[in-house]
Amino acid sequence: MEDLVESILDYIRADYTDYAIMINGEWGSGKTYFWNHKIRNKIESMSLNGKRYRTIYMSLYGISNLEEISKKIFIETTQLMDKNLKKYMDANGQISIPEYAKTGLDMANFFGVTQNGDKLDYAEFFSTDDKVLCFDDLERANVDVIDILGYINNFVEHDHIKTIIICNEKELSTKLKSSNLEMKTFIATYLLDKEGELVKKTDKPMVERIRDQIEYVFDKANDYERIKEKLIGETFEYAPEFNYIINGILMRYERYPELIRFLRENTNLIVSTFHKSGTRNLRILKHALNDFKKIFDMVNKAYPNTNNRIMQTMLIFTIAISFEIKAGKVTKDKFININNNEEYKAILVSSRVFMDNRQFYIKEFDNTYYYNFKAEYRFFKFIEIYVRTRIFDMKVFKENMEVIINTVDTNKLPGYKRLLTEEYWKISDDEFEGVIEEVIENVKQGSIEPVEIVKLFAYFSYFIKRGLIDYDIKAIKSVFLTGMNMASLTASYCENVEEQLDQVSVETVGVEMEEVLKHFEEINEKLKDKMYQEKAEEIFKFIPMKMESFYDKFAKECMNIPIFKYYDVFQMFQRISCASNEDIVTIKEMLADRAKKYTKEIEPEMKNIKKLKQVIDDYIDGKETTIKLVMLEEFSNELGNILDRYKTKLLPNKE
Repeated sequence: MEDLVESILDYIRADYTDYAIMINGEWGSGKTYFWNHKIRNKIESMSLNGKRYRTIYMSLYGISNLEEISKKIFIETTQLMDKNLKKYMDANGQISIPEYAKTGLDMANFFGVTQNGDKLDYAEFFSTDDKVLCFDDLERANVDVIDILGYINNFVEHDHIKTIIICNEKELSTKLKSSNLEMKTFIATYLLDKEGELVKKTDKPMVERIRDQIEYVFDKANDYERIKEKLIGETFEYAPEFNYIINGILMRYERYPELIRFLRENTNLIVSTFHKSGTRNLRILKHALNDFKKIFDMVNKAYPNTNNRIMQTMLIFTIAISFEIKAGKVTKDKFININNNEEYKAILVSSRVFMDNRQFYIKEFDNTYYYNFKAEYRFFKFIEIYVRTRIFDMKVFKENMEVIINTVDTNKLPGYKRLLTEEYWKISDDEFEGVIEEVIENVKQGSIEPVEIVKLFAYFSYFIKRGLIDYDIKAIKSVFLTGMNMASLTASYCENVEEQLDQVSVETVGVEMEEVLKHFEEINEKLKDKMYQEKAEEIFKFIPMKMESFYDKFAKECMNIPIFKYYDVFQMFQRISCASNEDIVTIKEMLADRAKKYTKEIEPEMKNIKKLKQVIDDYIDGKETTIKLVMLEEFSNELGNILDRYKTKLLPNKE
């Protein structure tokens, strides 16, 4: 990002330019924010031949004729020269004039009311070497883009004014092609008819012929490219630093201590949900966070003991449903008929059986936004109504919250879940000691998942450090390590370790925490091996009798995991050798394609692949040639090609 800033400033510093520059980026991606917070101030702090630069910013959004642009430039320029106005702005830290104030100042000048009685300084008015023009929202103007660019070219080519154009070229291209489409289609059809093209037999569809004719007759895109080539010297692609901008968005909530604390603690969730939306529209994110402020305030006011996990899920849901509805990814009625969380979960289950669009969409929505985020309650009707209709329905809000309180009541939760899902200070002093003892007992019994034990140890370390509990840290560590061993006997592999441990937002003790983490990683690695061994047994047992099931499961579950590492090589050979010749070829091609796409991911299985090749080679050695043996030989050769990808450094000769 700093390279982009410096490149733009280099253009401003240049002694002589007869071209403009363009900043291109998607709608809502923060281009205007980038101008205001990264570029404008730096330009206005520069000087040329003793003169300070002045920026004149104009949004072209809604502009319906070129005269309106001239008026905007005049208003901006005359206001910049008003000494009293500049003095007031400097004293009050005002960097731009509000649109409302511009209207008032314009009318004051029209009626002869002056701010300081000074006559117009024509020398300053005619000066062009200290001004930088910025035209924003080019694609949103209601004037022909070609005309606007021709108008701007006057400043650039004749007056050599530094000029920056901000736009979304993707939308601009769509606009050029789709303007007056009905009229263009009518004329194109008329011309094709006159030329006898409509009745001519051809393989090209009629729609495509009409489209080609429109592009030939009304080729505005080429006109745009020609004038752009003349006017624009450089086009910079704006790739926003989303984390930086999102941090700036959160700053607007600094006046609300409880809200900003919650948002800061869950910045990773905000960023993650934003990325999962598949858009780059920060404008929608701003609206979503504004909506969440209302939700956060209402929940804290009416239900102050709502646990932290529920609030996190509300945050995800508010952002997710805002993007789904406002980014035009889905029609609003997708969620209308879902009345509560129970129905939402029922749809997720039924979507495995019935694949209608509504059920499929809800399943995709859940997989996208709640992937690696476990939450029992993750659909909030009152939030859906609020985002969709802008009405905060108090009746639905209370109904939802009563269900949540009754089903996710913190007082009914086990002690360890209370520590992990709500702020510890919400537990009363009378309850706290009992909760701690209950957690220790659960850890000893091995009834808590290993990753949860790690998080709990972080809390215990913090409590000991703050003097909230009187335990020796080494003794507690021993209890937690033993409990982790017990839990591993029945636990499952944790895939999203990083996200799970990011939920721990308290300070932890160094050495002991490192030992607990290391022990957890060892256990989790063993659980992964166990999981993959079970998966390997489940999938490879389909060879050779149920090959369709094998292909389906392997393609869905094993393409990017080193599954061959977890299955006995000799059993694998027996199964493959018993398969049909056609299946041997199919498996060979599948493995070749897999190795190209997921070379790094499947590297750990190469030792077994090497052994499998050797077993096949030993089997076919000296035997009379048959089709089966030829297929196995080709299979072995393909395994050799796969092994060659990893070179000798990955495959030591000594076993």
